[in-house]
Amino acid sequence: MLKNQVRSICVVGAGQMGHQIAMLSALAGFETVIQDVNVDALQKAESTLHTIMDKWVAKGKISIETKEQAFQRLIFSTDLLDSVQDADFIIEAIVEKLDAKQELFRKLDEYAKPEAILASNSSTIVNSLLADVTNRPDKVVNMHFFFPPLVMDCVEVVKSEETSELTAHMTMFVCEKMNRTAVLLQKEISGFIANRILGALQREAVYLYENGYADFKDIDLICKKALSHPIGPFELMDLSGIDVGYFVMQQRFSETGDPADRPAACIEEKVKQGHLGRKTGKGWYEYKKEEVRG
Repeated sequence: MLKNQVRSICVVGAGQMGHQIAMLSALAGFETVIQDVNVDALQKAESTLHTIMDKWVAKGKISIETKEQAFQRLIFSTDLLDSVQDADFIIEAIVEKLDAKQELFRKLDEYAKPEAILASNSSTIVNSLLADVTNRPDKVVNMHFFFPPLVMDCVEVVKSEETSELTAHMTMFVCEKMNRTAVLLQKEISGFIANRILGALQREAVYLYENGYADFKDIDLICKKALSHPIGPFELMDLSGIDVGYFVMQQRFSETGDPADRPAACIEEKVKQGHLGRKTGKGWYEYKKEEVRG
């Protein structure tokens, strides 16, 4: 597959990552399908994207014509087979659980045309664990966007031992067309680069909080004032979704068996309470209304 043969992209999953990745694709000129089994999720995604793009138009970031053309290239669908069967490039953006992703990749391998590339937006799970359930391990790659994708200018592209150079180059090309800075990792490791560094910071912050050295608000304040971080580690958990981080830690622990990788008790408690951060109105902090960033 040559670079100019990537004309259509399907994003599977219309959640907080997927719908914005799909808009990046449509803005880049790709015919784009965003697929989700949940009709409500698709309707929310469409409404949210209109809100964000209207803000971009108002700020002069894009023209009204650019917005309208992007939405003309964007299709919302609940039918997985119909969505992926003609796609040149497929980006998975579903829940951060290995079994769910493997089940999806089995279906993608069956439904998608043989030459289609299967990319995972996973923030932690290495693509070899997904490639194992397909018949195209050379065409499977990690393509990790950061939240929120329409704002954050970075994508980690990660190869496994079986990911082909062509697949890696095609993924880098798609990132370039989406106007995102892509960094290619030639060797895979759980959590990749950014989240391993952030995870180390978060684990230490949670340790200090749970052991009574400082309140979480004060830890955030020190990170912002003394280390010049834009937001503190607890604020970042709320922004990303506490459940997302919890699933990441569960996956890491299942891989390593290291007690240090087990989710902290205070994080597990938040998940059980349903206090997942900004998206639920309460996490470490309370929020009046979820803000749509764009």
